[in-house]
Amino acid sequence: MSPKQRRGAETAERLLDAALTVYSEAGEQGVTVSALTRTSGVSLGSLYHHFGSVDGLMNALVVRWLGRLLEHLGGALAEPRDARAGIESIVHAYLSFVRDHPDEARLLHSAYADRLGMEQARQLRDAQEARLSPLTQWLEGYVAAGEIADLPGPVLEALVLGPVIGFARGWLAGASGVAPDEAARLLPDRIWRSLEP
Repeated sequence: MSPKQRRGAETAERLLDAALTVYSEAGEQGVTVSALTRTSGVSLGSLYHHFGSVDGLMNALVVRWLGRLLEHLGGALAEPRDARAGIESIVHAYLSFVRDHPDEARLLHSAYADRLGMEQARQLRDAQEARLSPLTQWLEGYVAAGEIADLPGPVLEALVLGPVIGFARGWLAGASGVAPDEAARLLPDRIWRSLEP
């Protein structure tokens, strides 16, 4: 990487870090050009050069952290010896990510990220396909072995991740008196029951 490319990459990183800071402190409405340039110390021109717009920057931030969450979940599937242990591992991994990265998780579970997902579903799916593939393949392997109900992939993913995402949203909004570690203890068995053949 040339010095110019390295400086460009560092500038983009500063902008992404600043966007998360501003979003965490002021919410979606606080993510303005002036707040981003002030927090990052980067010029307006650099913001537009690297991301095209504030929305482009926020989209890149969502995609970055979605990728990291999916990588974390993929790593959780590497060790389980059976389907039930795998479900427990996925739930623990998801909720530990939420617990350890609450600002990032708040962004991923926000109305902003939901809108982005609806507006750019195809692009996001294509960008994340390689990362989602291990979860889908893992589920399909246990369906083929008869350990998990033979249901369409999207239904299986909803049964596994739906309750976890629902809990995470409530906890991140402060609406749950249950800690992520307690939910990680309780949810796997209930999810497993919905997947049994």
